[in-house]
This record gives sequence, structure tokens and C-alpha cells, in this order.
Amino acid sequence: MDDTTGFMTDLPLLKTMKGRDGLGGTGSCAPNDVFCSVPGRLSLLSSTSKYKVTVAEVQRRLSPPECLNASLLGGVLRRAKSKNGGRLLREKLEKIGLNLPAGRRKAANVTLLTSLVEAEAVHLARDFGYVCETEFPARALAEYLARQYAEHDSRRRRDLLQATKQVIKELMDLLNQDRSPLCNTRPPHLLEPAIQRHLTHFSLISHGFGGPAIVAALTAIQNFLNESLKHLDKLYPQSGMVSSSMDKTKMDPDIKK
Repeated sequence: MDDTTGFMTDLPLLKTMKGRDGLGGTGSCAPNDVFCSVPGRLSLLSSTSKYKVTVAEVQRRLSPPECLNASLLGGVLRRAKSKNGGRLLREKLEKIGLNLPAGRRKAANVTLLTSLVEAEAVHLARDFGYVCETEFPARALAEYLARQYAEHDSRRRRDLLQATKQVIKELMDLLNQDRSPLCNTRPPHLLEPAIQRHLTHFSLISHGFGGPAIVAALTAIQNFLNESLKHLDKLYPQSGMVSSSMDKTKMDPDIKK
């Protein structure tokens, strides 16, 4: 089974799209062609960004899991409302080989993420990752929670922290292998189709924000776990480690007090 088969079966609304090689279809655009550019919704007025929307992204928004209708797609693309706005949008899509039936109903619940195009969602995820990496108070939280554990609990606490670190690392390694189509990229898959399909669904419903945001949050948790282990080692050095001159004196009878 080809690793893209599972994903392509979720795109029933795409008419045969004609690429630049001239093969088939009624459209004349390649998936990576820019359909339009839209102003960002999250930018400050003094630094408004514009994000390019590719034909492939429009195709994804029309297909499962979202199945946007003309009204919602027009809102995402920031098209001004007009009497014939829906018809004009459908005609423009028809020219590039995409079919948007009149009167269709959306398939997914509308969230704040629905209003974002993929490039802005990726930008948001990148900024969220930066804030998690630089501002999350991992050390302060680790030191605060360590107060409730006595020395006799330290070994069990270390084991729990190490085990948690391992499980989170496994999940992060898996998420970092996600190769869902996004913006103007469609990288070859690294994971089995059975699991990639679920990651692709999550990426489509969050427009590329979900995966990187989860990895950013897990990275913050890993930093907390690392700081917790460091703090435990500082408070309660593991047995077998000599931590002071007094300990050395106790362990070596030849050393005079």
C-alpha cells in the first residue's frame, strides 16, 4: 500500500487537477500554485503579515475533515461578503479544478483555528514553541513541587521522573516523524500509513498547529522533569556519592578529625 493512499481517499471533491505537465483535467493550476494571499488575523495592526494560500491548501479545506462551505471558505480567505460572493468563489474554484457544491454543509465544528490559514497556524505554533522554551518556569515549578517529598521518597521519585521522561521522549520522537501535507509541502511519509493517517487528520483539523504545539508543550514538560532530577540530586545526592568533607571523614577512618 502506498503511503499516500489513505490520505488521498479523503479528497473526494478534487476534480482531476491539471498540473504544469499538462496531464488531464479541466484546471490549469498545480497544487503548489498560490491561490491568493490573505492578511493575518493575529498580527498587530502595526505589523500585519500576509500569508500565501496554495491551491493544495484550498483543496484540503474543502475536503474532510472540515469540508468547508462557500461562506466559511470565503471568511477564511478574507473575501468581502457580497450578494454573489458564494457563486463567484465557486466559479473561481471551478477554473482550477475544485468543486464546491452550492448549499453544502460543513463537516467539522468551527473553532478559532478554523479562521487561520496554514501558514499563520504554523507561525503561531512556532511562536508558542519559542515561548515554551524560553519562558516556561520549569526550574521554579520543579523546586516548588520537590518540597513535598522527603529524603526517603527521593529514590522512588527519581524512578518516576526517569520513567516519565522516557515515555514523553517516545511520544515526541513519534510526533517529530509526522509528515502531514502542509502549505506548499508534501514530504514523503516516514511512518506506517495506519498511524500517519491519524496524524494527518489532526494536522488538517488544526491546519498544522496541533503537532508542533504538542511537541512544544512536551518539550516544556521534559525541561521540568530535567530540572526536577537536578534539584533532587542537589538536595539528596544518590548513595555512593561523597558530597562533603564530613562524609569523607566518616568513610575514611585514616582521616583525622
